[in-house]
Amino acid sequence: MIHTYPKNFARFYDTIYHQMRDAVDNEYFLNEIKRTRGKVLEIGVGTGRLFINALNQGADIYGLDISEEMLHVLYRKLQQEQHYRISLQNIINFAFDFKFDLIIAPFRVIMHLLDKEQQMKAIDNIYEHLNNNGRFIFDTFIPDMNQLIKGTNNQLDFDGEYDSGQKIKRIVSTSPDLINQIIQVYFHLEWEERDELHHDDWMLPLRFFFRFELEHLIERSKFNHYKIYGDYQKHELNKESKDFIIICQKQ
Repeated sequence: MIHTYPKNFARFYDTIYHQMRDAVDNEYFLNEIKRTRGKVLEIGVGTGRLFINALNQGADIYGLDISEEMLHVLYRKLQQEQHYRISLQNIINFAFDFKFDLIIAPFRVIMHLLDKEQQMKAIDNIYEHLNNNGRFIFDTFIPDMNQLIKGTNNQLDFDGEYDSGQKIKRIVSTSPDLINQIIQVYFHLEWEERDELHHDDWMLPLRFFFRFELEHLIERSKFNHYKIYGDYQKHELNKESKDFIIICQKQ
């Protein structure tokens, strides 16, 4: 089972994540897109946090997502003549009648695939949709063992406004399933609207990965060339690294 994003999560996604993520990975992925001459595919395009900027900069970019709610937000941002670039598809079995020079799955898309069969099918499907010398870039966070074991309890991770004078906050809790390498993430949203306080709750399982597991996964796939970096500046992995940035190339 792959979990999709509910309506209220999609509604407030831009408010929360433009603030939380743009300074982290936006520049990196946009630079990788900019240096790609051919077609680009963004898997997990969501509300277009990266996609819109890339399209405005002239990229020949396409996007797919499994969440209708997220895509509804994105469609409203696009001119009608650009809607063909977006589709409701799954990373495991998406299909296009053309290939790409770059495919990206940013912001932990792969972590939504909970078992190795899904992961292998997705990676091999991506391989088949790349031109020769095409690249596939994805990222995951590096597990923090202390946090994994202890989890988190009612941590306020966003407190701001989604509209003038209209406040929103998000509270997150996590609990680990160490045997299955899954983190259960519990989101609680609270927001003000028409002088009333609303709330919504949502649970998301994420599959965490370790370095050599990622290496074995890629080496079992159709890719035969890859590199793993420790951050979005392409530094080598070290004890300070917080993210795995994985670049696979079809040769």
